[in-house]
Amino acid sequence: MQNKNNKSGLLGVNPQKYLFLLGLLALLTFSLVKIPLMAITISGDWSNGFHHPLQGWDHLLTMIAVGIWAAQLRGQAVWLLPLTFISVMSLGGLAGAASFAVPSVEVMIFLSGMVFSVFIARKVRFTTRMNVLIVAFFAFFHGYVHGQEISASASLVSYTLGFVLATSLLHGTGIAAARLVTLAFACFLGSNVHAQETEISTTGSTKTTVKAKSKANKKDSVELEEIVVTAKERADSLIKIADSASQGHVGQAQLKYRPISRPGEVLETVPGLIATQHSGEGKANQYFLRGFNLDHGTDFLTQIDGVPVNMVSHSHGQGWTDTNFLIPELIETLDYKKGSNFAENGDFSSTGSANIQYFRQLPQNIAKFTGGSFDYYRGLVAGSHQLGEGNLLYGAESIHNNGPWTVGNDYLKFNGVLRYSEEHGDHGWSVTAMATQSDWKSTDQIPRKAVASGLVDRFAPLDPTDGGNSQRYSLTTEWHRQDADSETKLMAYGLYSKLNLFSDFTFFLDNNPTTNPNGCGGLNNALGKGQFNPAIFNTCGDQFGQPDERWTTGFKASHTFFHQIGGAESESTIGLQFRNDNIKNALTKTHAQQQYGITRQDLIWQSSLSPYAENKTRWNDWFRTSVGVRFDGFRFDVSGSNVNANNGERYDGLVSPKLGLVFGPWADTEFYLNGGLGYHSNDARGINTRIDPASGTPVERANPLVRTYSAEVGVRSTWVKGLQSTLSIWWLDTDSELVFVGDAGTTEASRPGRRYGLEFANYYSPTDWLTFDADFSFSHSRFRSNAPEGNYIPNSAETVIAAGATFHDVWGGFFGGPRLRYFGPRPLIEDNSARSNSTFLVSAQLGYEVNKNLSFQAEVFNIFDNKNDGITYFYQSQFPNNSGGFFSGNDFHFHPVEPVSFRLGFTAKF
Repeated sequence: MQNKNNKSGLLGVNPQKYLFLLGLLALLTFSLVKIPLMAITISGDWSNGFHHPLQGWDHLLTMIAVGIWAAQLRGQAVWLLPLTFISVMSLGGLAGAASFAVPSVEVMIFLSGMVFSVFIARKVRFTTRMNVLIVAFFAFFHGYVHGQEISASASLVSYTLGFVLATSLLHGTGIAAARLVTLAFACFLGSNVHAQETEISTTGSTKTTVKAKSKANKKDSVELEEIVVTAKERADSLIKIADSASQGHVGQAQLKYRPISRPGEVLETVPGLIATQHSGEGKANQYFLRGFNLDHGTDFLTQIDGVPVNMVSHSHGQGWTDTNFLIPELIETLDYKKGSNFAENGDFSSTGSANIQYFRQLPQNIAKFTGGSFDYYRGLVAGSHQLGEGNLLYGAESIHNNGPWTVGNDYLKFNGVLRYSEEHGDHGWSVTAMATQSDWKSTDQIPRKAVASGLVDRFAPLDPTDGGNSQRYSLTTEWHRQDADSETKLMAYGLYSKLNLFSDFTFFLDNNPTTNPNGCGGLNNALGKGQFNPAIFNTCGDQFGQPDERWTTGFKASHTFFHQIGGAESESTIGLQFRNDNIKNALTKTHAQQQYGITRQDLIWQSSLSPYAENKTRWNDWFRTSVGVRFDGFRFDVSGSNVNANNGERYDGLVSPKLGLVFGPWADTEFYLNGGLGYHSNDARGINTRIDPASGTPVERANPLVRTYSAEVGVRSTWVKGLQSTLSIWWLDTDSELVFVGDAGTTEASRPGRRYGLEFANYYSPTDWLTFDADFSFSHSRFRSNAPEGNYIPNSAETVIAAGATFHDVWGGFFGGPRLRYFGPRPLIEDNSARSNSTFLVSAQLGYEVNKNLSFQAEVFNIFDNKNDGITYFYQSQFPNNSGGFFSGNDFHFHPVEPVSFRLGFTAKF
């Protein structure tokens, strides 16, 4: 390919013609703008529509940026992308005019400007299909806002034509700006040098660029060097591997660039899962998934290296899942599975499970320090070294956090990990020790009316004496072996944990000084002054204690045979799991953490034995199956109860079959059909209780194990290069929503429930340095039997949206990215008359890697300083009204999200 010497400059066009074209383009642009402005007087509706895109810098930036990007892409993109934007924007305008509820619109508009700016700066190119999808996605939100602004009396057609024309002009401005820059360079360089044209061809998702080599001799021909750039596909696409659409894998690379405010948020990498908090930082998080309020962990199985984190028959609630011992930098992988469709998962896994695996060897030793708002600091040292024939991994962490509360959390935590492991070809083993200890002051939820009346600030507790402390120590050993014929895994663990927790959710509902003045000396004097004195909780109030101390032991063993059925490849697994918990817990009456009574006190011995079997067979290139069955047998023994009638021993067991069918792949797309039976386990105290320990009235014992049923239809596709999308439609029935309420020491009965929903998860890596993810979850939850109070399941999550972007090695070493989390409104009582507000948070991380040994990072949480609730409840309580009396009744009780906060730190690698 040659470029002959001439005086025409770039593209063989005479420089004088450039000046003519520039003048003509400027005149045309001026005319196109002037004519609509003259027509403003003709139609007010048209004028309003035309003005709207011009009145916001976010609209201006995005629409001009789309034009510039289209001009950069050249070819059909110059007309296709603006046309796509205008068309989809019009549909969004109709949705806005019809007042359809669309969450996070303003944030999406804000992100669109940032996204297209990055595309322009980095000259990012996708396939034509992806270019159109990206533009269409953001165009809908811009159109939606335009549509919302139309008045009820305005002409929709006239208003729409107005903002469509304005948008077209802005796109044209962007295209013109890009071309003007190119033409200006051409004019400047045309009489000085002779440039060579660069050809760009796009085939599929592979971009081929042709780079020109400049020559001093203008008569010489130019040889063109071809460079091929391919988009990096996500390594864990799971096509031909996964057994369901809602199964996934998360690696350290996806964790290290996420802003994480607390360890429990690691679980939010599971699409649709929310980990929030309604108390002090040391307490287990509150979890939501698939229409379930999982409380502190019920019905979602969490494991660390195969060791269950959920605690049975816990003093504060069944399935207590305290993840504060996690060190995010040591997490190598997180594997999640949803639904009770997997034979290796039993107790607590009705909605799903997550298994977190720590590294055996770190890529580099690290020392990290972070400091930030509200007296936050964190220090971490971790590394690994060769020792003998194996590897020694260590990690030590210390954290302090006061939080924004008027009574600071004074949260102080120490974490430690020590692991020794060896690998010898076809076999290996490891021993892991973990230890954590923490204490804190709680900031439990407070009544909304108490804040509205000025009694307390939204960051102030009513009872400042709430708090707790905890300890957790564990030892795990495992051995594994694999050869061409089989694989064997053995694991045993021992765990000691202790918790002292003090909470007050109802304040003076039970201990009302007007009717029960005993132990409330001086309270009436304090209230009579019209000043609320928090010190009254030192001698009065409804505070209760929930001490829990236990030893947990267990083992897991599995053996897999690799064989054939006919000519089909197959593997069959048999496994056995055992767990034993020896527990001492109680529900006590306290004031300022000083005990003055006992509601109930128990010694619990709970054991389970679970054999299972599973077969996975690939019958041909497009069909494979997984068939499994599991038996779970339990023994529940309660002794030493302060109410003798509540002592007892019960046994129960269930058989749970599982089935999975996988079809494909066709066009890098697989289809899944899964179903299985599972169960919800109840607290050992609830299934043996005959007398309510608080009221002394007889109660009916609860069923030990309650059946659950789940099914799922899904699809997983990597058809678009670099994009992995999964879509699943799921259904889950429970025979009872019955739970043991640790705060009351008794069982709360409920009706059978039904939940179903849709989940859409996306992970896109267009380049080596940039990744986008967007997950959408929608759930419908109702009781299956009618009742006068209503059929809504309280606190059942309906909508969860999580999205973000991560980048690394950009502009010399920058890394980080923003994250968005939307937690939709929820019914708080059965008739849906009381609903929570939505929670919307945006956070971000930005860091710079100075060299391979040193980097700095900054994190900002709740960027927009939203005044949302982290969690909301609706129940009865009683508290002072600052006029000498009390307010008593049902109210919204909430725990606020923390205001905007910052953290700065550095990481040294050695």
